[in-house]
Amino acid sequence: MPKVMITGANRGLGLEFVRQYVADGWEVIATCRHPGEAKDLNDLAEQHTPMIRVYPLAVDMSRQIEDLKAEIGDDPIDVLINNAGIFGPRAAKLGNLDPAAWRHVFEVNTIAPIKVAEAFVDNVEAAKGTIATVSSNMGSIENIPRGDEYIYRSSKAALNSAHRSLAFELEPKGITCAVMHPGWVRTDMGGPDADIEETESVSGMRALIAGLSLDQTGLFWNYDGERMPW
Repeated sequence: MPKVMITGANRGLGLEFVRQYVADGWEVIATCRHPGEAKDLNDLAEQHTPMIRVYPLAVDMSRQIEDLKAEIGDDPIDVLINNAGIFGPRAAKLGNLDPAAWRHVFEVNTIAPIKVAEAFVDNVEAAKGTIATVSSNMGSIENIPRGDEYIYRSSKAALNSAHRSLAFELEPKGITCAVMHPGWVRTDMGGPDADIEETESVSGMRALIAGLSLDQTGLFWNYDGERMPW
């Protein structure tokens, strides 16, 4: 059966990815920072034993990435979804920019997805699979409408750039890479006034992932399958 690995799977989009993939008969490797506190994920895993396996993974800790790789071994992974991410301080503008917070957001949003991909590249190559990373339209330099949120915007713009480099390097291995804007979603991060529900966002991204081909690697997509500007 096909296998998907999802980071940040304890809530929001990550948890919805788990729900939808397992409902379609996929085996799911679900990771999150504190599995013991992930009640909804654990309940779902208990309902779908052994289809869902839950592992601890703080994506900004290289040792935990290495430990998870050792645990998973060489099992092929058809789809690797880098979903884990943080917003950081809200309303980050000139005058209140915290360098330590900025570095931490970069660790989680920019560096960690590439390190996770690096660790599991052989698993994805074995399946000639896809690495899909959740980014944001706020990482589009062309779409910056105003001067705010320096920290989050820059972390996602850097992620997009790094992921495009990753795509070119992994193309000869038969691995397709994509960065995706999930839409403005009603999650803890998106807030209650957002445009769409998690189910719509995730079903759109899953359809996008399923339809990608190697000649489309390295592109930036909206959840509905439309191309996003860099």
